[in-house]
Amino acid sequence: MAQKLKDTILNPILKGNPITVLVLGICSSLAVTVQLKGALVMALSVIAVTGLSSFVCSLLRNTIPNRVRIIVQLVVVAMMVILVDQILKAGEGTYAIDKQLSVYIGLIITNCIVMGRIEAFALGNKPIPSLLDGLANGAGYGLILVIVAFLRELLGSGTLFGFQVLPASYVPNNLVILPPFALILLGCIIWAHRAYDKSLQEK
Repeated sequence: MAQKLKDTILNPILKGNPITVLVLGICSSLAVTVQLKGALVMALSVIAVTGLSSFVCSLLRNTIPNRVRIIVQLVVVAMMVILVDQILKAGEGTYAIDKQLSVYIGLIITNCIVMGRIEAFALGNKPIPSLLDGLANGAGYGLILVIVAFLRELLGSGTLFGFQVLPASYVPNNLVILPPFALILLGCIIWAHRAYDKSLQEK
């Protein structure tokens, strides 16, 4: 049992990362990774939504008629997204970030990682393992977001969290902050992950 829970937590972060292995959630990883602060808030938002949605749907799994399960899942996910969005709007230090992320917080509703974990795991497992699975998949997604944002902000602006970390003589690379470069970075991360773990390579 303990080993199963350990695999549930570690697998989505390492071996079965939803972005590098399943190639899910690519759009937001390109759109919100110009600055590390925004990427971190987006990552935490997805972790919260995925974990709580999986938990609630697991609680309801034996009472949801199969023919309306997708609608119920969407309602649950939408409720969690609205909750997270309102918390961001209410926070003095997070309101500006919420405005910066704009529509992308709302689009968590359509993030295939969230719906995918509900369908693949939460509807067939108990609430606590479902919560852990949701949190772990959100963390795996967030890890890649943070790595991409770290490199893009550092190389593109010479800053981290808005603070100058590279010498003042550093000339910002405007190419790095463009979406195509995010795709290049993401491709390099996927390649490195698959090169490290030979079992992920297609025969």
